[in-house]
Amino acid sequence: MNIDPRRSEAFVAAIDHGSFEQAAVQLHITPSAVSQRIAALEHDMGAPLLVRSRPCRPTAAGIRLLQFLRRRALLEAEFLAELSNDAGPARVALAVNNDTLATWLLPALAPILLTEQLLVEFVLDNQGHTAALLEQGQAVACISSVAAPVRGCSVTPLGLMRYRMVAAPEFARRWFPAGMNREAARRAPVMVFDRKDLLQTNFLLQHFGLPEGAYPFHYVPASEPYAEAIRLGLGYGMLPLEQCATMLQAGALVDLTPGLHVDVPLYWHAWRIQPARLERMGAALLQASRSVLLPLPA
Repeated sequence: MNIDPRRSEAFVAAIDHGSFEQAAVQLHITPSAVSQRIAALEHDMGAPLLVRSRPCRPTAAGIRLLQFLRRRALLEAEFLAELSNDAGPARVALAVNNDTLATWLLPALAPILLTEQLLVEFVLDNQGHTAALLEQGQAVACISSVAAPVRGCSVTPLGLMRYRMVAAPEFARRWFPAGMNREAARRAPVMVFDRKDLLQTNFLLQHFGLPEGAYPFHYVPASEPYAEAIRLGLGYGMLPLEQCATMLQAGALVDLTPGLHVDVPLYWHAWRIQPARLERMGAALLQASRSVLLPLPA
């Protein structure tokens, strides 16, 4: 059995754009034609591939097919480029966490993206959830705090991102005049990135015995505005050292808990069989991470 290219193209477009209507716009056909092609593909595969919701979601069988189609597209592009001796641009989707993208990742990737003519699409999520995006076929590689490899993928340690509990000096004087303690932490507003962010939650529970919900908090789900909100004194929270070191040295921020920190391990996940350009990108990323991140314990 062969996988019909027009049917698989409609399936991928529906996943990427979230609806038959948007997939139809991309493919210059009608939504009805998109639906018919996907239904025919499901008949070919002998299994439902798509949950027809908003946005469209792949089923378990659809996830496996999506992984295969993404991998095939990259390998095909690489083969044709080598055959014609003309390595044109190739698009790669990378699942990464916000703090990594906001700090060290772009400077590390820029040289290899330019050299290899790679067009990158960053898919953002919490570092504990990016591996799931790779597994679901939404990315071809990821940076994750999960050490176990995704099926069909290899995993390489990158290093540790160290987080400090910081605040603006005026905020610290107002809320923690005697230093950070349990009673003061019950009243002071905390900065939380989003509902998947457990850095503050785990830290306050471990060191101050405060469960989630025992203190007021803000949600600011973007790395640079999150850091700016802390600098402006709206609340206190965890920032990676790569983002706050300069502000700590300049006195724009203070470390509320000297000697206490949180280290988040990061790993590079990629397919075991991958295009040469993606393999070279992973090697360059690994080399760059060694000069930025703290080493993982042996």
